[in-house]
Amino acid sequence: MNKKERIIIAMILLVISVMTLVDLITDSREGVSWWHTSVEGGIAVAALFGVFLLMRGTFKLKRTLKDEREFSAKLQEEATVWKEHSKKYLEGLSQSIDLQLNKWKLTKSEKEVAFLLLKGFSLKEIADIRETTEKTARTQSTAVYAKAEISGRSQLAAFFLEDLLLPQE
Repeated sequence: MNKKERIIIAMILLVISVMTLVDLITDSREGVSWWHTSVEGGIAVAALFGVFLLMRGTFKLKRTLKDEREFSAKLQEEATVWKEHSKKYLEGLSQSIDLQLNKWKLTKSEKEVAFLLLKGFSLKEIADIRETTEKTARTQSTAVYAKAEISGRSQLAAFFLEDLLLPQE
């Protein structure tokens, strides 16, 4: 339920509460039976409780959204710092990967596919990015694996990334 809907429902419940309270005052002057006033009083209290719950939920959502935005900003800042700090290493790694892909004699298209595979994109996503068919992406990835003499994506990633992960002592 969005903010506008919450406010509309809260306003409707508030109007119901006010109208019911006005009716209770009128009924009490006319001497209406106790059970009738009790039921109407219960309705007014229930409507006010509904307003309270909706407003509490709205404020809780606002607080949560604020916290999530702050957390997201913090993560984005950390990612920016990490990228800046590791930029020269990533450039070196990228150049080293490119050199190896050249050694395997990959075509320009196969190199693009290899880089996208290493980034973790699916064949469908690769096809969309490169504006080709999924079959073409599959064929090119198979060519990459064959020229590199590896069996698939995990071995491709391991070939370049295995030595980056230091062994646990």
